[in-house]
Amino acid sequence: MNKTVGILVMAYGTPQSLDHVEAYYTHIRRGRKPTPELLRDLIDRYKAIGGVSPLNEITRMQSQGLETLLNANANNNRTYRVYLGMKHCSPFIQDAIEDMHRDGIEEAVGFVLAPHYSVMSIGTYIQAAEEALQKSDGLHMTFIRSWHLHPDYLQAAARRIQDSLEKFPKQVQKDIRVVFSAHSLPEKILSMGDPYPRQIHETGDALARELKLNHWLYAWQSAGRTADPWLGPDILDVLKSLRKEGHTSVISCPIGFVSDHLEVLYDIDIECQALCKEIGIHLIRTASLNADPDFLKALANIVVEHLAGESA
Repeated sequence: MNKTVGILVMAYGTPQSLDHVEAYYTHIRRGRKPTPELLRDLIDRYKAIGGVSPLNEITRMQSQGLETLLNANANNNRTYRVYLGMKHCSPFIQDAIEDMHRDGIEEAVGFVLAPHYSVMSIGTYIQAAEEALQKSDGLHMTFIRSWHLHPDYLQAAARRIQDSLEKFPKQVQKDIRVVFSAHSLPEKILSMGDPYPRQIHETGDALARELKLNHWLYAWQSAGRTADPWLGPDILDVLKSLRKEGHTSVISCPIGFVSDHLEVLYDIDIECQALCKEIGIHLIRTASLNADPDFLKALANIVVEHLAGESA
């Protein structure tokens, strides 16, 4: 008998239009409306990247591509159906799980489109899913919590760094600084023993070994605007320090992100590039994984290997 396995793909989500920014921002702030200044700043950032982030469309393409790839390689008694659940916009995570339950799915696996685990990031997605599962009797779901060292993911990321290296003259490639960055989180995760910073470094170090990089370092970006201190150093400060040390060729590799969205298209492509132009750094950002075939292959293998482990 053919069995359908549900795949819950979870992502952050983004406003559908500028008119939806306030509701989206309010949801992120757990029901507290942003001040007019904060709202205006966020709207201006979206306008700077063209008015709408491509994140939702990329996420849909990733989900559809994953489903196609899984079913193309499935055995005769198993098919896959991918459901998309967003954290901060429709369709929400709970909506996706309700759809799974209504469709009669009994076995499912959930994962977030982010490679590195933190209780304050991936953990919150899983918590939302688990709360929704309590209302869905008969649906059993396991979770992939991180995949930051999966060889297919690393290979896809390494290919993009190599492509960026080759955009520089041969004679300067050995001296290029590669800055690995990820979304900052509140500093208090350090006292919690959270694996997030370690996993970021593990990914970067693995890529540096694979590519035989001479120089690489780490930075944090896109910190929230709260009274609590966030992880540093900030990528802008790192770039300033590199220039003071005399370096003028830098690759930005935002390994904490897999898709083009505001934190990449604005924070790096606009904000970091503006700084680099001002201080005299030639900065190239690695291409995002998006819905490219090599990344979809990585996701499919991550899912299949997880399910095989669960069966064993």
